[in-house]
Amino acid sequence: MTEQLASPSRFALIELPFVHDARGDLTFIEGRRHIPFEIARVYYLFNVPVDSVRGGHAHRKLEQVIFALSGSFRVRVDTGQQRADFWLRDPRKGLYLANYVWRELDSFSQGAVAMVLASTPYEEADYIRDYHIFLREVEALR
Repeated sequence: MTEQLASPSRFALIELPFVHDARGDLTFIEGRRHIPFEIARVYYLFNVPVDSVRGGHAHRKLEQVIFALSGSFRVRVDTGQQRADFWLRDPRKGLYLANYVWRELDSFSQGAVAMVLASTPYEEADYIRDYHIFLREVEALR
């Protein structure tokens, strides 16, 4: 296997800059400045039933940052050695996920909108959708 675990910090919260005035708040994102990669794809999750679970996979190459633009939801992450839960509810704070981080999103509030910034275009072969295969691949990379 030629992939490497790209970063010693497999996941981290990122706080974006914002500008506040009487008309409201404005937040902006610049690839490689506010997040550690160039943005190749942006997608949204919305109208998610409150009892749904999204994710349930990891990526071999792709890095992501996940934001709650509206509402809230939980992101459960797992590196094969470390697990953590993050509640996203502030649109100024995103969760960075390196490659080889298993993720599950659940506990969506009514009207929640998740925005995901991705480092690569969609490529099905990059997905690891079986947790046991994920654990085997992570162990092989150590």
